[in-house]
This record gives sequence, C-alpha cells and structure tokens, in this order.
Amino acid sequence: MSRMLRVLSLLGLFVTVVVPAAGQEGKPASPADGHTIHVTAPHVVAGKVMGPYHHYCKVLSPEPVIECLCYESSDPGARLQQVEYIIAKSITRTGAVSLANWNKNWHDHTQEIATGRVQVHDLRPDKAKEVADLVATTDGIIFHLWSHDDKVPSGSVVIAQSVGHLNLTNAELRKGTVNKTAQPSGK
Repeated sequence: MSRMLRVLSLLGLFVTVVVPAAGQEGKPASPADGHTIHVTAPHVVAGKVMGPYHHYCKVLSPEPVIECLCYESSDPGARLQQVEYIIAKSITRTGAVSLANWNKNWHDHTQEIATGRVQVHDLRPDKAKEVADLVATTDGIIFHLWSHDDKVPSGSVVIAQSVGHLNLTNAELRKGTVNKTAQPSGK
C-alpha cells in the first residue's frame, strides 16, 4: 500500500471516529438539528406507489408547521429524496391554498392516517398517538427531489402525493375537514 493511501486511510479513520465525538461537545445549533420524529408512509410518485419513506420531522411552529426530510430507508447513508411540509389546516384552508392547487398538490393527513399506512416509530404508543393526533390537524405537500433510479438529481421536482388521496370540494376546503373517510387497507 502506498504511503499516501495509508495516510488517507488513517485520516479517514480519524475523521470518522474522533471528529464526530469531539465535534458534538461545543457544536452550535443548526437548522438541521431536531428532525427527530420518525414516521414511515408510502407516497405516490409520478403515478407509482413507492416507499414507505422514512420521514424525519421537526416542528417549526406551534400551529403546527412541520418539516420532514424523507429517505428511502433509515440507513445513516441514505440520500435525501423528498421534503414534506406539514401545515395546519387553519393555514392551508383559509385562503392560502386554492382549491385547484390543494387538489393537485396537497393531501389531508386525517384521511392518510385513517388508511393505516402511516406508522410513528421510536415512541411509546401513547406518544405516537399524540403525534398522529397532531398531524391529523394538518395538510401536507411533498417535493420529490431525487428518484431512486437516478444516479444524480435530474433537476426536476415532482410533487408526490399520499396513497389514497381524495380531492376536496370547495365547501370541504372552506370547512377545513374532509367528510369522506378512507377505509383502512393493508400496510
């Protein structure tokens, strides 16, 4: 093995083993911190059911507004494929989102959770139910950034959708809830 290769190998080992442990002590907070709520759910991407995607979410504001980074797996080396914004119905359904835009791009989390496809991980059952109950008060929009078939991002962003998405009427959008109830199906 060449001397350069040995030095790089040792440096890689040092960076991998020593720097994360030392860097955590006085590390300043960053926007990437706090994505600790782990949820899985499948999505429809370009007409195809994919996933389930591993969502790592954090609450940005109390209405709530929640941001989720979505990966194909929970592997530490998994690449970011989607970003989902979860926004309180009190925001999305009071004129901020048009009916046409909502039906094309948004989905109702009450309806999605009722399908049984959404799973909250790493929390006790009572805490997982609290998370699901909070998210049920929201709508979501999913930006699909990097398809698993692509070696590099294409630059195209696809709006993904929840499995079983139901369009709203104007009255339902104004009312803020969906009267249609999806029947639970297999996970």
